[in-house]
Amino acid sequence: MLKAAGFRIRYVNFARNRDERPDLSRYAAVVVLGGPMNVDDTARYPNLATEVDVLRKALDQDMSVLGICLGAQLLARALGGAVRPGTRREIGWHDVELTRSGTTDPVLASFANEQRVFQWHEDNIELPSGCERLAGSAACPVQAFRHGEHAYGFQFHLEVDRFLVERWLTVPANQPILEAEQGRVDPDAIRRQTREEIAALEALSHATFGRWIDRFELGPRRRALPSR
Repeated sequence: MLKAAGFRIRYVNFARNRDERPDLSRYAAVVVLGGPMNVDDTARYPNLATEVDVLRKALDQDMSVLGICLGAQLLARALGGAVRPGTRREIGWHDVELTRSGTTDPVLASFANEQRVFQWHEDNIELPSGCERLAGSAACPVQAFRHGEHAYGFQFHLEVDRFLVERWLTVPANQPILEAEQGRVDPDAIRRQTREEIAALEALSHATFGRWIDRFELGPRRRALPSR
């Protein structure tokens, strides 16, 4: 979708490229994706501190920012918020409910008031000061939030497809989690629900991410970027 809108994409894995420090003046937006670690696990993953620093610089420049799952938690930390262990993991297909602010948010305009999305997380965000809470659930009160006009955090996973769901259910690193959740999380039930829900989620994903990209035009974002 970003390429179709005329943008080039650069992927940086800060864990592998520890000295990487992108010059944010060369970019229109920053997207920070998910991961299994906690935001405070900087002793084992020093790249997390780097990502928070990059996010703070992006926020200072009023760039478009999107954080997904761990990325949303890192965005919250960059904004001075906290991330705590939740009362229970949310794995699989769960409903989120829009707040009053969420029902009028331009990016979440395609969401139903109660919207089924895919989730895989165990930590919860405490809403940073100055942010709007856009969606929540009983187990996770902050499922989506916005800072200013351009920075969004989503605890849920709009980006998944069937292949990625299956990968998460079968990758060895996730097996201890699924074993710990036996009786509450059923991988076969998730597979059945994925067959039923994935087409609607992909349509919702396309609409939501499309609206986020469209909002690049609200600031000095559509410009000829120098070659990297």
